[in-house]
Amino acid sequence: MNDMKVVVTGASGFIGSNIANTLAAEGVDVIACDWFGSDERWRNLQDARLEEIVAPEELLAWLARPENHVDAIIHMGAISATTELDVDKIVQNNVRLSLALWDYCRERDVAFVYASSAATYGDGSRGFSGDDDEAALARLNPLNAYGWSKHVVDRRIAADVARGRRVPKRWAGLKFYNVYGPRERHKREMRSVVHQIWQRETSGEQVRLFKSDNPDYPDGGQLRDFIHVDDCVHVVRRALESSEIGGIFDVGTGRARTFHDLALAVFKALGKAPSIEFIEMPDQLRGRYQYFTQANTARLVANGLAPNFRSLEEGVANYVDWLSAHPGR
Repeated sequence: MNDMKVVVTGASGFIGSNIANTLAAEGVDVIACDWFGSDERWRNLQDARLEEIVAPEELLAWLARPENHVDAIIHMGAISATTELDVDKIVQNNVRLSLALWDYCRERDVAFVYASSAATYGDGSRGFSGDDDEAALARLNPLNAYGWSKHVVDRRIAADVARGRRVPKRWAGLKFYNVYGPRERHKREMRSVVHQIWQRETSGEQVRLFKSDNPDYPDGGQLRDFIHVDDCVHVVRRALESSEIGGIFDVGTGRARTFHDLALAVFKALGKAPSIEFIEMPDQLRGRYQYFTQANTARLVANGLAPNFRSLEEGVANYVDWLSAHPGR
């Protein structure tokens, strides 16, 4: 892969920066596309050799120049806050740019890997099929505008495939589940619960989890498919290394675990006795909260994209070690 030229959007963000760092370390020419703001997220890329940095609003014009031909676009950039209420802002960032980049890649046969989300499955009552045909996607019912925006893109791309329109030889939509790991500090309230628990415990604050307002789940018993970001990066790399691939894939471990399990794993990694307080769920999350997610990894495995996923306990221990070795990051 060291002779490739690759655009990574959302390059200073959580998943994007881990992808950019990995590819740059392997000799790939990485074009980082992002806004950096004033929250120190530039530090997520401080160790990477970058070929170029391009602002998102300039990317399409930059790509249109003949001298800027690239081998792949890895599109991780998005408004990822499930609590964002400005839907026009979400559409502009999550839908319009995604489809413009998809059209660019299919017209020029440039590899395209983009971030979808398990949020497209809504409350899970319609299953986690891992299927990407039009009928299967049409049955899904996202609970918030973020999930809906990802669903819009998935359905448009699935329609292009179903109608026999031109598509790249290599493309993959990745429905990420609950990702945790290095370089997420800048996400603040949208950080993984692993980071939130670690920060509260190491700061001497009480660790808190949401109570359940669903009688089928105990407090802290809400289930998620937690996946370490390094495993997500391996999936992206394998998609880029494939000679030909196409599809939308669930990216999770395939095993749901409770938030209580997660908290216990953090306490164990820190060598601390568990101490957890359960608090009421915020009003803005009621009716929009996923109580269960679990990836269907069958297609991921069948297409050779699945790494040997680490367990929750192993992944949390790895992450806690990284946090200890990288204070302030």
